[in-house]
Amino acid sequence: MEKSSKVNLAIFSAGLMTFIGILNETSMNITYPLLVKEFHQPLATVQWITTAYLLTVTIVMGTTAYLLKQVPARWLHLGAALSFICGCIICALTSSFPLMLAGRIIQGIATGFSTPIMFQLIFTQVTKQKLGLMTGFAGMIISFAPALGPTYGGLVVSSASWRMIFWLLLPLALVSLIGGQVYIRNQVSGQKKKFDAPSLLLLGLALFAIIYALSLIGTSSLSWLLLLAGAVLFTLFVFVNKRGNSHLLNLAIFKEKTVCLAALTYFFLQLVNIGLSVAVPVYAQYALAASSLISGLILLPCSCMGAVISPFAGKLADKRGFKFPLTLGGCLFLLGNCLLLVLQPLLTPVLIVVCHIVIRFGFNLSFANTISNTSTLVDRKNVADVNSSFNMLQQFAGSVGVSLATDLISLAQKTGQGTLAQRSYQGGKYDFIMFSCLALVTLLAIWQNFRLQEQKNKIKKISFL
Repeated sequence: MEKSSKVNLAIFSAGLMTFIGILNETSMNITYPLLVKEFHQPLATVQWITTAYLLTVTIVMGTTAYLLKQVPARWLHLGAALSFICGCIICALTSSFPLMLAGRIIQGIATGFSTPIMFQLIFTQVTKQKLGLMTGFAGMIISFAPALGPTYGGLVVSSASWRMIFWLLLPLALVSLIGGQVYIRNQVSGQKKKFDAPSLLLLGLALFAIIYALSLIGTSSLSWLLLLAGAVLFTLFVFVNKRGNSHLLNLAIFKEKTVCLAALTYFFLQLVNIGLSVAVPVYAQYALAASSLISGLILLPCSCMGAVISPFAGKLADKRGFKFPLTLGGCLFLLGNCLLLVLQPLLTPVLIVVCHIVIRFGFNLSFANTISNTSTLVDRKNVADVNSSFNMLQQFAGSVGVSLATDLISLAQKTGQGTLAQRSYQGGKYDFIMFSCLALVTLLAIWQNFRLQEQKNKIKKISFL
């Protein structure tokens, strides 16, 4: 077998684990109303099965900048596959909410490893001529899976138990496990520095404090104290990470303004993307009285379109550069979110689909191209740091998006007036306002980023002459 074919199969194996991990991440969103009744927990508590999952993924990804240099990706992928299988079995068999939460956390370990492995294989083993195409493939997985998740969950729940959501993914996990052990091969650079455990602990505590604080906004004054604690812990993380003998993350890459702007773009794109994957099904069930099946199917057309657009977006970047697809994507992303807000009084499941298609088109043009563009802005030796940092950002963005989207709806349901549907409508309005504002910030970050890149290129040309 040719080397390129082996590389493609290796990327596919890692990508498959990433796909089913992220699919499972959002497939449970459609079950929130069912789990509220079955486990006798409020919506704000049930959403932690997604938030805790994403938070675990974020923290685990913090280890990958070190581990990918130290441990062959093959063995990391094996650990990821086994974690996912173990977590699936726990969640499928449990009758306890705390145990289910534990199973979801174990599953999060799998995605935390598999996503950086996929990007590392792409950035180190794919030729520059195909970089946009392959990052488009990766972007398709990261964007297609969360959008498809609610559809998958809705179909399963409408025909069987929510527990089948986990059982049906086990065969795919086994395929990924076998493929990874056969085809994933990479050379580790190795390093003498020890793993920076104190930095990881501080980072994990900081992220948890921030997410927990966001989940309490509007219901407890403790939220502001926790936000402050999160900020202090993150500051300590930066200090320890910089001053220690080893670095959990190479934060030096963020000295470049273009990298910071790209990180901001990547963060808000995923926050809105994952936030909508939760808000839309919940809103459809509570405010529009749609069934679980219909609420899940709302996101299906967008998922299918995303599968087509992502590779096309990568090819477009290869041919015309990154500015065109990113700018166009940012504009469409803003337009779609504003349509949801402005047209809310008229929203039906069909109209939501139309608005979400516009959003997804813009998202898929922008998302993978953002990290691909950033990988060209740093030295090759720092690509692994971009990979790890940006994947951490997008997972943390997802946990923030889930927490904020559900908390705003939950807050409106608790404190609003009128029927449950009317209160849910108001919560949806809060979500749509928030998403529209973040989409505007995203577009401005894209515009400023390329303005700075063009200025630097002009200076380089003048210096060369």
